[in-house]
Amino acid sequence: MSPLKERLTTLGLHHTSDTLEDLIALATKRRWGPLELLEAITEEETKDRARRSVERRLSRSKLGALRTMADFDWGWPKHIDRTAVESALALDFMARPANVVLVAPQGLGKTMIAQNIAYNAVQAGHSVLFTTASQLLLDLGSQDSARALDRRLKHYCTQAGLLVIDEIGYLSYDARNADLLFQVVSRRYEKKPIVLTTNLPFSEWTTIFPNAACAIALIDRVIHHASIISIEGDSYRRRMAEESRAQRKARKS
Repeated sequence: MSPLKERLTTLGLHHTSDTLEDLIALATKRRWGPLELLEAITEEETKDRARRSVERRLSRSKLGALRTMADFDWGWPKHIDRTAVESALALDFMARPANVVLVAPQGLGKTMIAQNIAYNAVQAGHSVLFTTASQLLLDLGSQDSARALDRRLKHYCTQAGLLVIDEIGYLSYDARNADLLFQVVSRRYEKKPIVLTTNLPFSEWTTIFPNAACAIALIDRVIHHASIISIEGDSYRRRMAEESRAQRKARKS
């Protein structure tokens, strides 16, 4: 690396350092003066830093790969409030702040919608954390001291601008896990938004936490100020699997 590139890197001008030869060639070709050259450097560094900031937030979000809403079949569910979904995707709820709860049987795209809400939040400059209910509670429950637990609670409650908790309702949890989830919801209550996905209506949440005294209070804090979006219909994944089996059978015949 040349001394100039090293100094640019030290100053944090990484994009300029990486593209220095091309920048010099372009400045020479276009006969830029000092002001034009500085404007070009400033513009490209700003774009590069914004890009790297999004990449860092995406990495920290634990979002992983996702399918965009362009692939969502709006015509498949028997019932879906598209206006409410699009409002959530536009992040209207984050300004209040409020929660979004997606209630649907398995295979109707609630996780896909939640992932796209999270992705849009990252693109808009928010810090986001995506996790499943089981991962969240396993992490919190594994802390071996009150201080360690408090640190992890801060990770979920204060560091993430948007917390997405996927798949509430697929497993049952004991009273301690219910208390841990209650702490997360309570600490974020009316301060920072949560997006939840669940396969069960709230009337059946007591089956998730059958012995928890805080179950009703937990539900109250989740649904207060919340946009509750119910999706009804048959599993889209099941339909795709059946169509795939039919196609394989047709090819064999």
